[in-house]
This record gives sequence, structure tokens and C-alpha cells, in this order.
Amino acid sequence: MWAFWAQAPDARAQAILDRGMTRRAAFDFLGALADFDLLIAYCPDYAEGYNQRAFVHYLRQDYATALPDLDRAIALSPRHVAALSGRALSLFGLQRISEARAALGAALILNPWLPERSLAIPGGALSQEPVQPAPPSGEDL
Repeated sequence: MWAFWAQAPDARAQAILDRGMTRRAAFDFLGALADFDLLIAYCPDYAEGYNQRAFVHYLRQDYATALPDLDRAIALSPRHVAALSGRALSLFGLQRISEARAALGAALILNPWLPERSLAIPGGALSQEPVQPAPPSGEDL
């Protein structure tokens, strides 16, 4: 799926996307944001532009700013697992736990092997079932 999302509509868009991803990987977040802004202006119906810009905001821990981009990416590509899981993580960062749980559930329906699934298992940060403490052993008494 990643190869599908990372395939931009044309060569110019691909060059902008690639440059932005390279800048993001080098922690040049301002440069990456500038590239993704340019990509979105050039290709406003390309979901990955919004997802990549949201990812930079997420890395900067600006979760509230990431959400509108994630919502737009999902509106354009409802099965965009990365945007769905990014939405869950951003909501979690904002401590909007029930919304994060629902967003993660939607992502896990599409890909149950996402690394974020550990948040949903019993005792995970987004689990509805807390881990039960182990009964005391004879050594604990």
C-alpha cells in the first residue's frame, strides 16, 4: 500500500513529495512543511500530501494541527491506513482517548498487524480492558 500512496500524480508532484520526505527524514521539519504545503497547493486532491504534512506536525508534537490534514487525507482516501493510525496517535497525544480508540479500531480493521495495535491490547494505552494484576505468589507474602 505504501508504494501506492507514495506514487504522486505526476513527475513534478513526485519530486516535491520526495524532497519533502527527504527533508523530514533529515529533521528539517520547516523545509518539509514548505514542500508539503507546495505539494498540497499543486495537487489538492492527493491524500499523501496531507498525510505527510500531518506526519511532520505529529513529529513536532503539534497534534491539533495534524488532525485537519489527517481528516482531509482520510476523506480523499478512506482506506489510508497510515492516516487512520496517525489520526489515532494524534488524538491520543491530545488525550482524546475514546476518539483515539475508535480511530485505531478503524485502522486495525484494514491492517490488524499495525505496530500501533499494541496500544489496543489489554493493558495498552487505548485498551478498554486494563491488565489485571497477577495474584500474589507465596513469595510476595
